[in-house]
Amino acid sequence: MKRPVCCRTLLSLALASLLTQPAWAKRDLTELSLEDLLNVTVVGAAKYEQRQEEVAAAASVITRNEIKAFGWRTLDEALATLPGIHVSYDRQYSYIGTRGFGVPGDFNTRILLTINGNRANDVVYDGAASGRDFPLDMDLIERIEYIPGPGGAVYGQNALFGVVNVVTRTGAGVNGTEVGLAYQDLNSARDGRFTWGKKLDNGLDVLVSASGHRSRGEDHFYEFPGASDVDPLWPDSGVARGMNGTKGQQLFASFARGPWFFDFAYGDNRKDDPTAQYFSEPLVPGQYQRDKTLQTQLQYQDSFAGDTLQLTGRLFLGRQRYTGLFYYADSPYLATGSSDWQGAELRLLSTRWAGHKLMLGLEMQENTRRDQTNLSLVDPANNLVIPGTGWRAGMFVQDEWALNNSLSATLGLRFDRSSVAGNTLSPRAALIWLAAPSTTMKALYGRAHRAPNAYERDYDDVGTSNTQVANPGLGGEMVDTLELVVDQRVGRDLSLRGSLYRWNMRDLVVLGTDPGTGLSQYQSGGDVEATGIELSANKTWDWGGRLRGSLSHQEVAYKSGARLENSPQLLGKLNFSGPLPATGLPGLRFGAEVQYASKRLTRDGTELDAYWLANLHLSTDTWAKGLELSLGLYNLFDRRYAHPGSDINYQNSILQDGRSARLKAIFRF
Repeated sequence: MKRPVCCRTLLSLALASLLTQPAWAKRDLTELSLEDLLNVTVVGAAKYEQRQEEVAAAASVITRNEIKAFGWRTLDEALATLPGIHVSYDRQYSYIGTRGFGVPGDFNTRILLTINGNRANDVVYDGAASGRDFPLDMDLIERIEYIPGPGGAVYGQNALFGVVNVVTRTGAGVNGTEVGLAYQDLNSARDGRFTWGKKLDNGLDVLVSASGHRSRGEDHFYEFPGASDVDPLWPDSGVARGMNGTKGQQLFASFARGPWFFDFAYGDNRKDDPTAQYFSEPLVPGQYQRDKTLQTQLQYQDSFAGDTLQLTGRLFLGRQRYTGLFYYADSPYLATGSSDWQGAELRLLSTRWAGHKLMLGLEMQENTRRDQTNLSLVDPANNLVIPGTGWRAGMFVQDEWALNNSLSATLGLRFDRSSVAGNTLSPRAALIWLAAPSTTMKALYGRAHRAPNAYERDYDDVGTSNTQVANPGLGGEMVDTLELVVDQRVGRDLSLRGSLYRWNMRDLVVLGTDPGTGLSQYQSGGDVEATGIELSANKTWDWGGRLRGSLSHQEVAYKSGARLENSPQLLGKLNFSGPLPATGLPGLRFGAEVQYASKRLTRDGTELDAYWLANLHLSTDTWAKGLELSLGLYNLFDRRYAHPGSDINYQNSILQDGRSARLKAIFRF
C-alpha cells in the first residue's frame, strides 16, 4: 500500500535531524544493569514490597527506561511485550489476552488493574482500560508490574489471570517542568502534555500533569454481513471515511508527605465507531463510545513497634461514565453505564515473629451507583433504565514463612462476601526454594473468582430493542492454577526463566441464547482447560545494550474439546535496546522489537493468519540541555494483519493499522 507523502516527509526530516547531532554532545545513557533490574521491587503481588525472588508468581516489571526506549504509546503496547500476553483491538477498545485466554470483547474483566494499588476496574462492566481509555499518560509511569496467575487470595474479584499494577512517578523524580509534544502520521494523531513536579523544602512531594490526544484515524473498508437483512437500506459494506477518530484528555495529581499519600487520576476518551458495534446502522457518521473515568485515594502508611509492625489504611473513591451513541432505523439511541464506588481498606504487616512476614487485611467497597440505560433521543417511550447498587467485603491473610535459609512458604486465604456472589474463598500456596545462589524454584497454586458483572446479569431490553434478556440467576467463574517456575542466573548479566503451568476455569460466562425468547443472554458456558510453557531470557551488556525475549506455547480448549476463540498457540517476543556507537553520534539510542503471534480462531470457526510485527524507536537527549527527541516507526514492514471480532461486531475479523511514524519532543526545565 502506498504511504502518504507526509509520512515520507516526516521520516526524512526526522532521520536527517538525528544524523546531524553535534559532536560536542556527550552523555552516558546506559540502561539499568541486570542486577539493578532484578532488584526492582514488586508491590502488586502482596500489597507490600517484595524482591522478585520472594513473589509467589512469575512476576515481570517494565521500567520507565524501557517505556522511553521503545516508545510505547499505550499500556497494552507495553504489556504485549511480556511472556504469554497477546492483545486484540476492535477499533473501540483494547483487550489483554493472558496465557491463551482472550475472549474478544470481554473488556478485560478477568484481569485486575490498579494504579498505585488502587483498583481501576469499574462496577458496571468490570472493565480494565488498557488503551487510549486508560486514564494515565504513559510518560507518568515509573514502572508496570505484571503478576500472572490468580491474585484472588489478596485482591478478590477480577484477578483471575493476573494483576497489573501501575506505579506513577514522583514529584522528586520529575524535579521541574516537562512539556511533551508528539505528532503521528497515518492517523494524524497529535499529543500534548504539561507536567510539573517537585519535592518542596517542607518535605511535600507534588506532581501535577495534564495531557491531551486527538487523532483522525485511518479510513478502512468494512463489511457488515446481514445488515441489509435488518433493513434493506443498510449497506453490507463500504469505506468508513472520517469515522475512526479519537480525542481525549487526562489529568493526574499526587501529593505525598511523611506517611501520607494522595493521588487523583481522571480520563475522558471518546472513540468514533467505524464498525457499527452492537449491530447498529452501518456507516452513519457521529456514532461513538466515550469513557470518563475518575479515581482517587488517600493512604496512610507507617511503621511501629520498632519497625516490626506496618499499618496501612486507605480510603478510595471511583467514578466511571460510559456513553455510546448508536443509530437504529435512522433513530439515535444513547446507551450509558454509570459506576460510583467508594470504600476503605486496612492492612497490618508484622515481622515480629522470626521467620514470618504476616499480613492481615480487611477491605470494604460500596457500589452506590451501578446504572444502565438505553435512551431513545426521538421517542422517550422507548427509554430503558436499569438502576443498580451493590457491595462487597473481603478479609484476607497471608504469611511468608521462612522454613530455613533456602526454603520458604507463602500461604494465603481471602474470604469474600458480596451482594451478587454470596460467599467465596480464594486460597494461595507457594513453596519457594533457593536451590543455589543463582537458582530459584517456585511451586505455586492459586484460586480466583469473578462474579458476573451488572451488564451480563441485569441488562434486559425486552419490549424496547429486544436484543438481550437478563439472567438474574447467573453464577460466577472460578479458576484454579498450578505452576512451576525456575529462575536461573548465568553470570552477572544473563537471567533465564522457565514457567510450566496448568489452569482450569469453571463456568465460563458466555453470550448464549435464551430458549424462551430466542434473544441473546449471558449464560454459564462450560469449563476451559489450559496447559502452557513460557521461556524467557534477559541479557545486559556493560556498553548499555539489553536484550529481552520470550517464547510461549499454550494449549487452551473447552473440556468438550472445542477450541477457544482468539487463543494463539504460539507467541514470540524479542526486544533489544542500546546506544548506536557505530554512527559516531554519542547519545543516540534505539529500541527494536519483534512480535510473533500464531493463528487465532474466530467466532465463525475460521482461522486468522499468523503474523510478525516489528517496531523501531530512535531517541536522543544530548542535542541541547533539557531537550529529548524521539522517532518511532510502528509496524515497520507494513504487515497486513487482523484481530478476531466479537459477538457485538458484524465483522468476523478487524483489520489493524499499517505502518506509521511518530515524532516526539519533550522539553524539561
